[in-house]
Amino acid sequence: MTGRPLDIVCLGRSSVDLYGEQVGGRLEDVQTFAKYVGGCPANISIGTSRLGLKSGLITRVGDEQMGRFIVETLAAEGVDISQISYDPERLTALVILGIRDRETFPHIFYRSDCADMALCADHIDDSYIATAKALLVSGTPFSSPGVEAASLAAISSARAHNTKVVFDIDYRPVLWGLTGHAAGDNRFVANSAITKRLNSVLVKCDLIVGTEEEIHIAGGSEDTRAALRAIRDRSQGVIVLKRGALGCTVYDGAIPDDLDDGISVAGRPVTALNTLGAGDGFLSGFLRGWIAGDDLETCCRYANGTGALVVSRNGCAPAMPSWHELTAFLGSETPREDASSPDMDRIHRVTNRAQNWPTVQALAFDHRAQFEELADRYVGNRDRISLFKDLIADAFCAVAADVEGAGVIIDSRYGERALHRLTGNGTWIARPVELPGSRPLAFEGQTNIGLQLRSWPAEHVAKCLIVHHPDDPDPLRCEQEARLFELYEACLETNHDLLVEVIPPDDMTRNDTTLVRSISALYDRGIYPDWWKLPPLNDDAEWATICNEIKDRDPHCRGIVVLGLQAPEPELAKSFTAARRQPLCKGFAVGRTIFWPVAEDWFAGNLNDAEAVKTIGDNFKRLAAYW
Repeated sequence: MTGRPLDIVCLGRSSVDLYGEQVGGRLEDVQTFAKYVGGCPANISIGTSRLGLKSGLITRVGDEQMGRFIVETLAAEGVDISQISYDPERLTALVILGIRDRETFPHIFYRSDCADMALCADHIDDSYIATAKALLVSGTPFSSPGVEAASLAAISSARAHNTKVVFDIDYRPVLWGLTGHAAGDNRFVANSAITKRLNSVLVKCDLIVGTEEEIHIAGGSEDTRAALRAIRDRSQGVIVLKRGALGCTVYDGAIPDDLDDGISVAGRPVTALNTLGAGDGFLSGFLRGWIAGDDLETCCRYANGTGALVVSRNGCAPAMPSWHELTAFLGSETPREDASSPDMDRIHRVTNRAQNWPTVQALAFDHRAQFEELADRYVGNRDRISLFKDLIADAFCAVAADVEGAGVIIDSRYGERALHRLTGNGTWIARPVELPGSRPLAFEGQTNIGLQLRSWPAEHVAKCLIVHHPDDPDPLRCEQEARLFELYEACLETNHDLLVEVIPPDDMTRNDTTLVRSISALYDRGIYPDWWKLPPLNDDAEWATICNEIKDRDPHCRGIVVLGLQAPEPELAKSFTAARRQPLCKGFAVGRTIFWPVAEDWFAGNLNDAEAVKTIGDNFKRLAAYW
């Protein structure tokens, strides 16, 4: 199977999971929900992709916003989406989930005639299955004739092309109509008809994975040994018994009298916050080793480690670890708690970012105080500021396609219309949180910055300008850094990138170590920005010192963008040349150099809208050409 472009193709359920954010209460009392991709095959496609496998998903979603959310999320995670089709008649499945306590997780499945259960044999592309080393099917599709036929067609293709078949039993009695809607978390109801349906699959599988309850339904007995032997009678495939916190046991031959005589690997002890999705994480980890040809004990270590990391966080798909994260966790000598330590949480965040930005060339028009002074001077009407920012947005849109990594920094005070207009189309967008001119740092709007960020779209980057000097008096320095750390924690909580703009104060002496000492001080405070926005520098040695400090302190930093400080174009062009020699410098975020003379003419009534748009667009393109 060497040379096949896909490692694993998953087939079946895909849904939107709505997780209750209030933990410890009844689902009836949950007030807010977080939205994630769900469904066992979809979760595993993300989990295996994060662990370094090339995965694909065969499913159907509704031709609506939730369906597009699933597809866009999977694509951003590196999953091949070429075999996901949109159903114009059916809605995307939804699941509402709560966390009552560490053993109770109420589910409500909204799956009546849903899109993923409309998958049929006609949707299976034989040539696509042939491109994969393994095919994963799960148990739920066998509850419905159409998607059962699709699963069997995919299995037939896999066997014809020597693609390994993986069966995740994934037994949910409610999805077979055996319980009421309120019992969605019930994991076992014996049923001989279901056992018979599943038996028709077992003989065709190379790897069979399930919990004890799932082994019971597949084997037709509530005695685990008897159920395993019944499965072995029908299949010579490897059987993996998931045993929760105890780890797992694998049987690659006859089932022994003592079940512990299989290949047993103990689980890694962690504090479990949420066991939802643990099985999907477990199987993702197992497949990472199994498809690579690792020995079964190694596969189990990967599986137990991945499952442990998933249960230590809330959510399922977003809790899946990266390969870097898993190896760091398995290599840790700390026996407990390390899965949810601040270091592991940071590794999880920075190694699972959905989008890479090799270049950012941003038109920054988040200025507020400067525009207020300009409007007051010329027209006495601050409403004109929003109109001019609309024109800047027009200019950006007119030329963005010609600028690699085109982005914007926009405020919501005067740039709200432009902000809404540019959101959701793939543009890199940052927006300021600092109160203009504040020193010590203060935030604009709500005092609780976490609540403020919760109302933002996920793609928005929190940009914060801090006027900072490493030799600031201790009370000022401590207050500023504490406020910035508060913002950093809010970004972690709400999953927003953080861009920190550092400018030394005008009234303090600055030398070629000032900036790097400020950066070091912020790292010492435990603040790890995703982006740095730094003044233009012409000194290669200073740039090298800064970049080396950032790389040493945070190898996962996305990079640096160079600000403009209203410098003339020739000066910026010179500083760009120096910055580009540093791989960590990804581009620029410049505003007044591009539009300020235009703004003065427009507010003075010497320039019309079309002329302003054209000039700003040309200036932006020219600056991008310098970069």
